[in-house]
Amino acid sequence: MRVLSPPTLVLSLFLVVTSIRPAATNSTGWWIINVLFPQISPEDANIRQSEVPPLIIVPGHVGNRLEAKLNKQALVHWLCLMRTNKFFTLWLNINMFLPIGIDCWIDNIRRIYNRTTGRSSNSPGVEIRVPGFGKTYSVEYLDSLKLTGYFNTLVQFLVNIGYVRDATVRAAPYDWRVAPYEQEEYFDKLKNLIEEMYMTYRKSVYLMGHSMGNLFILHFLKHQPQEWKDKFIHAFISLGAPWGGSVKTFSVLASGENYGLSLDPLKIREQQRATTTNAWLLPTKRAWPADHIFISTPTYNYTYNDYRRFFTDIEYEDGWFKWKNGKSFLSELRPPGVEVYCMYGVGLPTPVTYIYDEGFPSSQPVQSVYEDGDSTVSKKSLSLCKQWKDHQAQKVHVMEFPGIRHLEHIYDMNALEAIQDVLLRSHSQQQDDSRK
Repeated sequence: MRVLSPPTLVLSLFLVVTSIRPAATNSTGWWIINVLFPQISPEDANIRQSEVPPLIIVPGHVGNRLEAKLNKQALVHWLCLMRTNKFFTLWLNINMFLPIGIDCWIDNIRRIYNRTTGRSSNSPGVEIRVPGFGKTYSVEYLDSLKLTGYFNTLVQFLVNIGYVRDATVRAAPYDWRVAPYEQEEYFDKLKNLIEEMYMTYRKSVYLMGHSMGNLFILHFLKHQPQEWKDKFIHAFISLGAPWGGSVKTFSVLASGENYGLSLDPLKIREQQRATTTNAWLLPTKRAWPADHIFISTPTYNYTYNDYRRFFTDIEYEDGWFKWKNGKSFLSELRPPGVEVYCMYGVGLPTPVTYIYDEGFPSSQPVQSVYEDGDSTVSKKSLSLCKQWKDHQAQKVHVMEFPGIRHLEHIYDMNALEAIQDVLLRSHSQQQDDSRK
């Protein structure tokens, strides 16, 4: 993939952003809007760095940068790079939006799945790493030019109430292509980071996740002894968690999702099917009745009982094995064993059934059936955290936000103020305890 000059990159992004379809502004346009028009956050001079509770952020799917280094023996296109001397940004790389660049990018970022071992690996000759573990820059902006903002507004909001980047607020980015069941090294690093912050500030740590990041946190907590959680974890703040999976995953795997850009979704589908996270996120029976129709076509209606047929019919057999490997985690949905603040949006039409014509799966849905949710994840899935109230000793606080979309939790002022209230209430309680 050839490297563009900064002015060309800016122009490319402008062309991409201006090509966003109106229907997609709820999913992708927020990146550039969040950069150009960030929320104004309060400043509180009464809170010092040493007083705020330490916080670690775990981003959602595609929510942090990935870097790659190449030493390939074959290319999908003669214009693609075969070798690089150093790592370069793979996600988010604006070159991917160019006609030839997309082929190079897909070949570099894809994962290869082994049905026998149940594990996946990088494309041959491609080394991929996650930059910035323990720092916030990789989740604040997804590109090095800081044009695609993600957690930037939330982190700045926290800074304005007393937090310090890479000190009291840190991030734990991960390889979002890879499902938790093959992320042992990442979870070891996360545990070490938590213990390091605890030792530094002598306070238990808050974990905050957005979207799929919450499922990574839950998976991590599930494998920690209760004694360890009681000591090191203060609470878990979840933002828009798809506890029961996401119906949108069906359309992504069937016909692709172009991130709201003027790209061929069937082309992007190649990359989306190559992950192990997308198949892992299919809806569970805990959230949906077994006879609920997720995909409707002229010849068949696909329910929970038809997952294998679904993968066969879309000619993606690996997806069935990927789903089987990880389905037990979400179907069990064991409580985390720590105090939880479960925040999510409601009151917005959210697709729960995708209707296709005879072009399935190589065409986009022609219609959808909607129910309550945050425009991306159904309330049936988002609200499953309520079940934990009767299954763990620690408190579970459920906070619903009418009209807040799935991606707005990290920059909507109502959501930010709720997060501030949780964190600073902890500060106030600790101050009260110290006076006793």
